[in-house]
Amino acid sequence: MPATFGPNHRGTRNQLAMNSLAVITRKNSELVDITRDVETFVANSGITSGIAVVFCPHTTAAVTVNENCDPDVVHDMLLWMERSIPRIQHGFLHGEGNSDSHIKAALVGPSVHLIIEKGKLVLGTWQGIFFCEFDGPRNRKVHVQVLGK
Repeated sequence: MPATFGPNHRGTRNQLAMNSLAVITRKNSELVDITRDVETFVANSGITSGIAVVFCPHTTAAVTVNENCDPDVVHDMLLWMERSIPRIQHGFLHGEGNSDSHIKAALVGPSVHLIIEKGKLVLGTWQGIFFCEFDGPRNRKVHVQVLGK
């Protein structure tokens, strides 16, 4: 059950709900489609109109929205990232050897904000939500928070 807080400018109470999703990655770099998990949480939250924030609390992973119909798009994105920011690069100083992962995560970003209307995420026809792993394989998590009425 979502928490409620203060009346908004119309006198109705907003609700807030949060959940964490487990994401298990199997490769060093991969994009995992988490759209259905986020959609399920939004639908079960009881919030019919508002905003969903999908947040990645890791410094070598990220979250993005992109095409989830053609797997070639994911392949091409990962290929471009690997070619543009190779794992081994002369001059990197970070002792763990994963500077490339930190750079990729910073470029993609830790979160996305999505509109909720009629209890559903507002996404384009071909859009999906992806967890972007750049330093796997690992057990990861993603936080989803929804705010609305």
